[in-house]
Amino acid sequence: MINHNYPLTDLHRHLDGNIRLSTIWQLAQEHSIFLPADSLEKLKSKVQIQQKTTDLLAFLEKMELGVSVLASEQACFRIAYENIEDAKLAGLDYVELRFSPVFMAQAHNLQIDQVVDAVIAGCKAGTKQYGVPVNLIGILSRSYGEATCHQELQALLRAKDDIVALDLAGDEKGFPAIRFKQHFKLARDAGWNITVHAGEADGPQSIRQAIDELGATRIGHSVAAREEPHLMDFMANNNISIECCLTSNFQTGACTNIADHPIKTFMERGIVVTLNTDDPGVSGIEIADEYKLAREVVGLSAEQLAQIQLNGVEVAFAADSVKRELLSQLR
Repeated sequence: MINHNYPLTDLHRHLDGNIRLSTIWQLAQEHSIFLPADSLEKLKSKVQIQQKTTDLLAFLEKMELGVSVLASEQACFRIAYENIEDAKLAGLDYVELRFSPVFMAQAHNLQIDQVVDAVIAGCKAGTKQYGVPVNLIGILSRSYGEATCHQELQALLRAKDDIVALDLAGDEKGFPAIRFKQHFKLARDAGWNITVHAGEADGPQSIRQAIDELGATRIGHSVAAREEPHLMDFMANNNISIECCLTSNFQTGACTNIADHPIKTFMERGIVVTLNTDDPGVSGIEIADEYKLAREVVGLSAEQLAQIQLNGVEVAFAADSVKRELLSQLR
């Protein structure tokens, strides 16, 4: 369970995977957009995963329904703003929100640059209103290929001072990390941190590519790392942390049984791990649900969970002043 004497963070949380059902419904009505449901209650089963999907790509299809209603920059602003309110309601003391402007723009051919600007503005307005510190992580959606990802990167770099890191997400097997080496060199040259989805839908070699070729210091999911003890030791010895997401790992099939999730193994090998929601709007969860699973299903101790909360501050892509402020909350 969550220790309320420690700061609570969520470092792997997709802004475009956390669109409220009510907002999807309202935006669809405003813009006359078809939804495969004739009521808000029926929409829930279309957007949220009830048990699990067949694989990662099936999971991503659920996200597409949410972004299908983003018909304007104002809609992008709205969901960014609401993400900050949701973070506040979840009790988060700090959050990192990641988003793919191409993914958000595709349904209605929005300008990528304008999507980036709207998300930044929405998050700033939300933070001003609700007081939750937030940092943004840009995503390159690898599924669209290198050329489109280059356009996406350029749109993100326009606002580089408002973004702290770059991520690579999407079809991990079909578009291996090595194909995006140059993209991530530009990101590192811009001073950004690097986190990469790897070891979720592909094997340990995907994690190694993310580290060796893209310069990742954090790995999203990394479930496949458990297959190679040497890789886990390398990550522990080189401060490569893992962003664990228990529910989504089960829903995508990356982990067939939450009780057997490798988070405990990672901790025992000395890897710094954090606990995160991934896509709370699609998974139908919040951060408290992840901590409950970690305690009651995985079997982590209260001490281990408290350490995970401290890990969230340690590896956050936040300024030292923000980290000091978060740690000052220790009681």
